[in-house]
Amino acid sequence: MRKIALMVCLLVATVAAQAQFEKGKWFVNPSVSGLALTHDTESDKTTFGLEAEGGAFLMDNFALLVNLGGAWNALGSDVDIYTAGVGCRYYFDKVGIYLGTGVGINRYEYGHDCDGTTRIRYNLEAGYAFFLSRSVTIEPAVYWNVDKDRSQYGLKVGFGFYF
Repeated sequence: MRKIALMVCLLVATVAAQAQFEKGKWFVNPSVSGLALTHDTESDKTTFGLEAEGGAFLMDNFALLVNLGGAWNALGSDVDIYTAGVGCRYYFDKVGIYLGTGVGINRYEYGHDCDGTTRIRYNLEAGYAFFLSRSVTIEPAVYWNVDKDRSQYGLKVGFGFYF
């Protein structure tokens, strides 16, 4: 019985998702992995980060993205990182599975006495937009960011709001 109920729920979510990836739709996606609050006891530093992206569907299943973010006292040090970028996503078969890519800049500020550094960042991600309602999604994804000699990869969970 549970399997049948799960299949019905997934079918309803898939049908609701089909209308959201059409040309002219907009969405906003604040990412939980970009919202971080940590404290490093060794350096006695607290890190806070925030990231959000939004976009518009230029044609069915294809979205153009813009993202902004910041992390203060990143990695338990005096480094502040500010990010901005653009990218795109392609949603397969209107069921919510997507691939995304992008390019942006990372601005590193190294405390009060040092000059900052600006680097170009490239990223790839793959995920799934699971619709909780007609306009709200949970979007788990795997990502990979490359910034000159530095690479980050991991899992993230975002919330999408489709208009």
